[in-house]
Amino acid sequence: MSTSRQLTEQWERERLSSRAARAGASRGREVAEPEDDLRTGFQRDRDRIIHSKAFRRLTHKTQVFIAPEGDHYRTRLTHTLEVAQVARTAARALRLNEDLTEAIALAHDLGHPPFGHAGEEALNEAMQPVGGFRHYAQSLRVAQILEVRTRADGTVVRGLNLTWEVRDGIGTHSKGLADLLSTDRDTNDSLPATLEGQVVRLADRIAYVHHDTDDAIRAGLVTEREVPADVRAHLGQTRGEWLDRMVRDLVSASSDQPTIRLSDRVREAQNTLKDFLASRVYRGPAASAEVVKAKRLVQALYEHYLAYPDEISSEYKELIARGDPVGRVVGDFLAGMTDRYAIRLAEALFIPRSWAP
Repeated sequence: MSTSRQLTEQWERERLSSRAARAGASRGREVAEPEDDLRTGFQRDRDRIIHSKAFRRLTHKTQVFIAPEGDHYRTRLTHTLEVAQVARTAARALRLNEDLTEAIALAHDLGHPPFGHAGEEALNEAMQPVGGFRHYAQSLRVAQILEVRTRADGTVVRGLNLTWEVRDGIGTHSKGLADLLSTDRDTNDSLPATLEGQVVRLADRIAYVHHDTDDAIRAGLVTEREVPADVRAHLGQTRGEWLDRMVRDLVSASSDQPTIRLSDRVREAQNTLKDFLASRVYRGPAASAEVVKAKRLVQALYEHYLAYPDEISSEYKELIARGDPVGRVVGDFLAGMTDRYAIRLAEALFIPRSWAP
């Protein structure tokens, strides 16, 4: 009698596009494991990601606005969920593997540090002696090494031991801060190996240009009419129309292509919107002061723990003991922090407290 997993794998073979990845044909895990009766390998990956500590911490990490007061601004977690929604919609329309798509989408920002792009810039500058910092590479490091989990038999192990296809999608999902520049063009060498990974890569961009514009308008940094006319001409007059147009364009432009893409017209409009956000929001005058403060805070924490690595958490000390560079492990420790935890640590380390005899 076939198990539920085997029936799902059979359904994938019969129903998905010939271009789709299939769980039954996965290139497997770094450490072999027995198959699950209920879930395919990609489903198990998705579940491990959702139940990881790194995923839960995303709820208190900055997307664009540092420590926002309003309840409706995006966080790194809500961004991740919006990426997963866009990616699954596109994957279903293209008859690709939704489970693989969702797993990659949910994990794509696990390595993002506190304070958004400001935190990433600060760590990249501080960590140049050990190769710099890129959040997508850090996301893969989280999945492979940093996340600690307990197996069913009680054994504590490092890493989520994800399938090759999910790891590939995580590690190639973004060029990081280069995504903010309209000159960023994909080459086949830089693309994820699966179409599902490529869907997530574009879904990430679609989601953030949409919701970052939405948040910027809510914050009063820009108005909808200030968005460049080329964007409105090619994507629509409202933000809802922009999102709909980009997702539909991804599907129609990719349906008979060897890679996932946008049409030239929509891609150019998306790049125009990215440039607008970069100049007016990400690096605009309203954000500059807080970005400087956030970078200084992260840099100060990095310098402190580089000088006193014995103060970092024990699970990170294990990495130093096994031979990982101290500067890399200090970066691991800081990248795992939420915004508010980093602020609390800085207050405890650097702000004098009143003393009374």
